[in-house]
Amino acid sequence: MSAGQPYAPQSPFVCGVRGTCPRCGRGKIFSRFLTLAPRCSTCGLNLGFADSGDGPAVFVTLLGGFLVLGAALWTELQYEPPFWVHLVVFLPLTLVVCLGLLRPLKGILIALQYRNKAEQGRLKE
Repeated sequence: MSAGQPYAPQSPFVCGVRGTCPRCGRGKIFSRFLTLAPRCSTCGLNLGFADSGDGPAVFVTLLGGFLVLGAALWTELQYEPPFWVHLVVFLPLTLVVCLGLLRPLKGILIALQYRNKAEQGRLKE
């Protein structure tokens, strides 16, 4: 696409999971694991609008808690292992699931903010 033409619409879910720019779909939006880059390296989109707040953490807590707690409960009811087995298995699993979901969910929320032109509410004067 040339600089004067609009970009083709990108899927916010694909861009979010891949961590790519919601406008062009090619540049990276993260400079580190959860740190947003100031702008897209490909199209120059200013990512200053992006503020996912606590949304990703809430979704990760709900989804990860459901998955890990469900697996721990199922394991307890099926096998009745000693308590230390739960610690050895489900504590690292909780860490992996939560850290694995956090970045994609943050990317999805930022891409949805871009697509829906979401911004802070303002009072009309």
